[in-house]
Amino acid sequence: MNVVALRRFPAENRQMPVDCTVAEVAIYDDMEAAEAPWRALEGSGSLATPYQGYDFLNHWQAHLGAEAGVAPAIVTAFNQAKVPLFLLPLGSRRVGPIRALEFLGGKHANFNMGLWRRDVAASIGAPELRRVLRQLGDSADLLMLTAQPLTWDGATNPLALLPHQRSVNAGFSCALIPDFDALFRARTNSATRKKMRKKERALADMGEVRFERAGDDRQVRRILDAFFKQKSARMRLLGLPDVFADPGVRRFIAAASEPAGGRAAPIELYALSVDDMIVATMGGIVSGGRFCAMFNSIQAGRYAAESPGEQLIVRLVRACCERGLDTFDLGVGQSRYKHLFCEDAEPLFDSYLPLTASAHLSALGFRLAAAGKRAMKEHPSLWSTVRRLRRLRGRISALL
Repeated sequence: MNVVALRRFPAENRQMPVDCTVAEVAIYDDMEAAEAPWRALEGSGSLATPYQGYDFLNHWQAHLGAEAGVAPAIVTAFNQAKVPLFLLPLGSRRVGPIRALEFLGGKHANFNMGLWRRDVAASIGAPELRRVLRQLGDSADLLMLTAQPLTWDGATNPLALLPHQRSVNAGFSCALIPDFDALFRARTNSATRKKMRKKERALADMGEVRFERAGDDRQVRRILDAFFKQKSARMRLLGLPDVFADPGVRRFIAAASEPAGGRAAPIELYALSVDDMIVATMGGIVSGGRFCAMFNSIQAGRYAAESPGEQLIVRLVRACCERGLDTFDLGVGQSRYKHLFCEDAEPLFDSYLPLTASAHLSALGFRLAAAGKRAMKEHPSLWSTVRRLRRLRGRISALL
């Protein structure tokens, strides 16, 4: 590891103009060692998605990454004065015969990006980025950087300067305004609003309807217990594997949903209840004025007919408007329920960049595989067939 002097970065220095030239690069193989510059960038209004927060990824690495053979490789660039300019929260793992570097967070991070000082993001060029990345050749053979937003919070992602291709999926979001009622009218037609009011009344006829955000350990456990049970039942119904049944995944989500060390929990949990029955849940992560949904569930049976998941989303979007947030997203991939609010598609890109001569063929293979999957998804009838076959395979596996 190329180590630079570690120190705390005073708040008054973080907002001052600095020299944006990269003078040193450190690759930390330990989360704790990278914490000081990481938190300095987080606390300075850097350009970053909520999924690249230190606490969130520290929980992921502890409960999932290490077990999967991922070793931290946190790339941090400093100027001559040792001020952190940007940080790429990467991890290394073996992929067949090669060593690959990927963003930490795996499938639990809908969007992947570095943490960038905004002045650095606006001024850095492709040659300087390539110079930084060439220093990674001793640590890995291949960079596999997927699900990267082209733009974020009004700025261009600097890694889009490097060779890339369109991701298989796009993200789906909605710009918020303080007046929720005006937003709701703009995003829906009168027929949709009438249908939703009818379902709200039908749900209310079943008991007292309550929307809540988990505020203590008891509420966290209650909501997560409902989520895991509902998600498991849903996956069995679809004949699909339940990734949330994995003990490591459950430990990660539970740890990231509880405050620690005087800091707020990275994951916020919400629930819609009828009397004492939780009928819908949602977990999400917030930073920089944006709510990013991570996972959700609904209770099967008589409640499902009244679309409790959509009713929870309506209340949650209202809460986000009242909170002063400016963006709400429901993650990546097409799904019918997202169209209620999140019809704004945000393009994502992937980069498969060889760092050593031996990785060029592997990089080409990954590019072609991703392009093939994207082409398949863009062919509706073909993708529908693939989904049916997956469900059939899942049901057969459940019977064996």
